[in-house]
Amino acid sequence: MSPLANDLARLLVRELEGFRREIELFPDDASMWKTLPGITNPAGNLALHVAGNLQHYVGAVLGRTGYVRQRDAEFNCRDVSRAEVIAELEEAIRAVREVLTRLPADRLDQPYPEAVMGTTVRTGLFLTHVATHAAFHLGQAGYLRRALTGDARTSGAVPVRVLSD
Repeated sequence: MSPLANDLARLLVRELEGFRREIELFPDDASMWKTLPGITNPAGNLALHVAGNLQHYVGAVLGRTGYVRQRDAEFNCRDVSRAEVIAELEEAIRAVREVLTRLPADRLDQPYPEAVMGTTVRTGLFLTHVATHAAFHLGQAGYLRRALTGDARTSGAVPVRVLSD
């Protein structure tokens, strides 16, 4: 087991749980699918994308879970309930916990098992990339929710306290 993989798992779970809280703060299912001029992706699609991304790259590729990604659906689905979006986030949490907490330490220094967009990088660096990718989209969803609803409440998206031992 790798301490760094454990740390990355904790960060990713934190981002996914933050996403769940953001989705829960939308006043209803329909508002999660709204956007503003100049914004392409509603929060629902951002959540589905992050969940699919992690279920694929962590679950299917590293953990061989059998998950089959439908990337186009992550961006094209609309009118899915908050409960369904949250269920996808929960599946991603499960994949992250199951795979990364069992990842051998030497795996992080090896190339990630598949090229991503034609690029091959070390597994540890790629996992750091997917963590920052998740945080980026979580921030987008939070700002979009606030702008759409006028609700300035925080979801407590990235608390440091959950990282303490």
